[in-house]
Amino acid sequence: MRKYLAEFLGTFIMVFCGTGAMIIDQQTGGAVTHVGVAVTWGLVVMSLIYALGNVSGAHMNPAVSIAFTVAKRFPVRELLPYIISQFGGAIMASLVLRFLFPGNELLGATLPAGTAMQSFILEALLTFFLMLVIIHVATGSKEQGIMAGLAIGSVVLLEAMFAGPICGASMNPARSFAPALVSGHLENIWVYLLATPLGAVTAIPVWKYLTSETSNRS
Repeated sequence: MRKYLAEFLGTFIMVFCGTGAMIIDQQTGGAVTHVGVAVTWGLVVMSLIYALGNVSGAHMNPAVSIAFTVAKRFPVRELLPYIISQFGGAIMASLVLRFLFPGNELLGATLPAGTAMQSFILEALLTFFLMLVIIHVATGSKEQGIMAGLAIGSVVLLEAMFAGPICGASMNPARSFAPALVSGHLENIWVYLLATPLGAVTAIPVWKYLTSETSNRS
């Protein structure tokens, strides 16, 4: 239960801070700025890895948990409780933000700026890049340690910086589903529920191939 609570709290804090930065940026006419929003996402992910990595692994992302399971680094029996905890934490964060900012329409929801397929491909690639970094720096299924927090947080910041204006740079189905559900903007939610796990899982065979080649040469 400690691990599930850590995943709930971690996802709550991440979505509260990340989408909260987006909401406050809208409410204040751009005071946070796009760069500030991207930095917020990167810093909150990095901080939570340091804070909760040794408890639950600080997945905070169903796509990451699924990918770790496919890589056989995470027990199948814990996958569903993790996913429930992550979606629960994200939804709770969006509910709190709805209470704080009742006039905000989107609550930080991710919506394609172009076509749905453009965002689908972008999200799959972004999550692939993120998972490739995570699987290389994580200890087992745990995102913990100085290098893990810095590396993963930096990738989140980087991808939010350049891809956020087009697809939202979600890389996380729970992060996208929660504000979409609470705000009522469920259009194109399939993009984020499908593309992110697809991208994360695709990174696993690539990681296995790269690490097997390294082992063979050594």
